[in-house]
Amino acid sequence: MTDAKSLQDPFLSDIKAANDLSALEEIRLKALGKQGKVTQLMKSLGKMSPEERQEKGPVYNALRQILTEALANRRHILEEQALEARLASEYLDVTLPVRHQAEGRIHPLSQAMFEAISILKEMGFSVAEGPHIEDDFYNFTALNIPELHPARQEQDTFYFREDASGQRKVLRTHTSPVQIRTMLQSKPPLRIIAPGRVFRSDYDQTHTPVFHQIEGLYVDKNIHMGHLKGCLIDFCRRYFDNPRLPVRFRPAYFPFTEPSAEVDIACTRRNGQLLIGEGEAWLEILGAGMVHRKVLENGGIDPDVYQGFAFGMGVERIAMLKYGIPDLRSFYDGDQRWLKHHGFGAYSSLMGGV
Repeated sequence: MTDAKSLQDPFLSDIKAANDLSALEEIRLKALGKQGKVTQLMKSLGKMSPEERQEKGPVYNALRQILTEALANRRHILEEQALEARLASEYLDVTLPVRHQAEGRIHPLSQAMFEAISILKEMGFSVAEGPHIEDDFYNFTALNIPELHPARQEQDTFYFREDASGQRKVLRTHTSPVQIRTMLQSKPPLRIIAPGRVFRSDYDQTHTPVFHQIEGLYVDKNIHMGHLKGCLIDFCRRYFDNPRLPVRFRPAYFPFTEPSAEVDIACTRRNGQLLIGEGEAWLEILGAGMVHRKVLENGGIDPDVYQGFAFGMGVERIAMLKYGIPDLRSFYDGDQRWLKHHGFGAYSSLMGGV
């Protein structure tokens, strides 16, 4: 019995004298670790006779239990002492001023897109989407753009290498392919808008290789130019927040509409600023027209039964006009100072810019 008794008192004394958790852990390992003395005693039971095992087994188990409880109690005391010391040394001065938190801003492009889509959705249009990488058919052929049309030139369009069939895909040059895909997948009446990124090989003060468009399509029976004019006049006046904004339609040419028109709004320049809705000058903001018969046919729609109108606008352009931004390239510079000046808070975005 002396082997267990000789271990108990020294270990209990060491446990009581331990001043920190690391010292206590060393004692635990010496006593109850894999190579600890108490563990070795427990292992020795396997070599004893049944009579010895019956005699010493309860003693060794009692020793292990006593040391385990003593270690747990001392650990609790040391943890409490460590917490009190930490609380005494660490504190927060609540009288200090709050640290400045960076405030995020809504990008003007996102804001302009949000406002335009909101207005058009209230008119009954739904949002449709399509891929950025398009086939020749959807991007050109189905839209009545012949092979020698300038839009197909290398300097105007980003082409991919030929695939196994000899065809070359393109980064879409407009969101009009979404209109073709919608016509082929759905039956009239159709009333959709197609917002998204488009790509053209161009870069200057008013052009960037990547920009954004919102195009609209309305196909139904007995649709005429008056419906198109009413829709776009209402949109322009609501977007620029001017119920009397003068809007002008000029004859134009687009291969996918006939007749076609360019839409202008009244403006004037004063003290180096462009003022929308005043003066006798005009500024083009979008193109539109009645959907060409061939485009309807390519979309699987009978042009003798259905008619439609389409329109398209550059989001950067209408954002520049509304928010007074002089250079298109600044939209993509990533300048935090510019964004802080021209950006919108979350509340303004949710309220439509009010």
